[in-house]
Formats: sequence, C-alpha cells, structure tokens
Amino acid sequence: MLTVANVIPKPTLFDEQAVQKVRRELKLDPQHLRRLRTVLLKHRGQDEAALAELPEGAREPFAQHIALHSLSLHKRCDSQQDGATKLLFRTCTGLLIESVILRIASGRTTLCVSSQVGCAAACDFCATGKMGVAQNLTAEEILDQVVQANQLLAAEDRRIRNLVFMGMGEPFHNEQQLYHTLDLLTSAEYFNHSPRRVLVSTVGIPDAMVRFAYKFPKVNLALSLHSARQDTRERIIPLAKKYSLEQLRDALMERQKIQGTESTVMIEYLMLASLNDSPDDAAALIAWLDGLRAHVNLIPCNPIDDAPHLTGSDRETIEHFSGLLKQARLTTTIRYSLGADVAAACGQLVQEKNREIVKQLKVIQA
Repeated sequence: MLTVANVIPKPTLFDEQAVQKVRRELKLDPQHLRRLRTVLLKHRGQDEAALAELPEGAREPFAQHIALHSLSLHKRCDSQQDGATKLLFRTCTGLLIESVILRIASGRTTLCVSSQVGCAAACDFCATGKMGVAQNLTAEEILDQVVQANQLLAAEDRRIRNLVFMGMGEPFHNEQQLYHTLDLLTSAEYFNHSPRRVLVSTVGIPDAMVRFAYKFPKVNLALSLHSARQDTRERIIPLAKKYSLEQLRDALMERQKIQGTESTVMIEYLMLASLNDSPDDAAALIAWLDGLRAHVNLIPCNPIDDAPHLTGSDRETIEHFSGLLKQARLTTTIRYSLGADVAAACGQLVQEKNREIVKQLKVIQA
C-alpha cells in the first residue's frame, strides 16, 4: 500500500508566500534568494551550488522548509538511434510522468513537457489517452521538469532552447496551472524564458484557445487537427464531437486578430493510411486553412499496442500529400520523430503502472 498519498509536500521555490515567510524567519537578504533562483533556474546549476548562495548557517534550515524540486527522477532512457532522452519522473503521490529531451541535429535542444498525468482527451492514436488516468499537474511539477532537464543538460554544455507542451495531457484541461507555469517561465525573476520559444499544443478547445491568445499573445499555439473532415476527426478524436471544425476555425481566426500579423498556428496532422491521407483529404485541409496563417506539420504515425487498427501512411503518400499542400502555398514540413526506440516519440508516452497506483490511492483515500 502506498503511504506517499498521505505526505504533504513541502512548499517549493515557486511558492512566493512560503519562501518569503521562511526568508523573514531566517532573516535572509532578498538578494540571497535572487541569486539562488538565478543559479538554479537560469544558470542550470546543481542544487548544492544554488543553496551555496545562501549564508552557510541558513542553507540547511532553508532546505528543511523549502523544496527545490517537486518531482523525483525515477529513470532516464537514452535513445540509441538519435538524440532523444526520456525522463521518467515520480510525483509526491507516486504517479509517473514523462518528459522528453530532443537534441536536434542543428544544435538546438527542445524539451517536451507533460501538463497532466494521463489525458482525458483519449485520442485513438495516443497511448497517453489510453491509460484511463487524467490528473492535473501543478505549475511546480510542470516547471520542475524544466529545472531537472536543464541540470542534466548543463553537463553537456546544452540548455533548453525550445519548450513544447506536447507530453502527457491536454494543456487546456489544466488551464489555470498552465497559465501559472507560463507566468513563472517567462518572468525575469524566475526563468526569463522567451515566450516565442514556447509552444502549447491542444487537441482543440475553442474558448480556451481564445482566452490563451489574450493572456499570452506571444506564446505559440499548435492545433492537433489530423483531419479537416468532421466525420473523420470524430472517429479518432472524441472531443471533436463536442467542438466542431467550424468552432475551431472561428477560434483560430479570432486568435489571428488578437495576435496580429506575426501570428502563425502550427497545424499538427498525423498521417494515417486510408483514413486522412488522400488527395481529397489534402483538398479539404487546404480549404479549411484558407485565410489562416498556418504551418502544417505532417507527422508519421508511431504505432501503439492499444490501436492496432491504425496504420501510418507510407513515405510516398506523405510526400505526395506534402506536395499538394505546398502547391497551394501552404508552409509544410514532414516531422522526423525522435526517440521511437525508447517509446518517447509522438503518441507513445504512457505509464501502465499509473493505473495500479491510482487504484491503490483510491483505496487509501477511502
């Protein structure tokens, strides 16, 4: 039986009220805390180096009351094929989440973070949605994925350049914690990360997409579209039955008005054989995107055990589909998935153990 469910986690460095309370009790100069945050969050320093910014007598008492991390690193899996690393983290309740470091050949480093444990969107092609678990992560848990990944990368003289919310979860199902995360991530007092190097991916929740545009006009948005035909989209994305293609397009047009001429939406399109990869499907997509500033990202399908009925399009079909979009003057790329050999590629993030952990937690809480 899990006992961690009864543990109340310590406040973290992102809990400003708790940090200031401890600062007053220890009579710390605010400058000491600023330097600690700078070392840990901006310079990718190890915990010991960050705590060393405090007076010697205050380090241990501070660490007793304020946690530098809200997650524990459970396992690291490095791809033997490419520059991907999957990080498996454990939350204070024992649940497991995954983040993926992508070392792009150009030298840029991207981190794919999770915003939830599991996902209620339950898309047919996604292993995360098949878990039967959907619990929100706190902003501290989302941000700690960034902190620990950067600490790991510091040894390679790398740092996270781009941050994408494409891991476990539908970010707009955890809207308030997403916003708190982005506030801290882009704050000069914390990470000072450029909002233009952040991408939030959604399966499509129109009202939230518009709210997001108003609140974070410089943060990029990706829409997991996968079909511009309503009936086809409903077959693979349950939320499509609630939010129509017309509603999604209206939300993107509203976002475009809010964000101005610099606004470009990333359209994610998973290529599925005999389902959404025909010339007629390409024509439907071209028509749907008319008037929108978009970048279409065609994604080869990564197989998952829970969806044996879905097959990825072959390379020739993907290339032909891409050619049709380019002829229509749509900016189009074909994504090269990293980390497939460690189940870290798009749609493959899943932790079967979470199902059993959740059952145990329910027993404890009862």
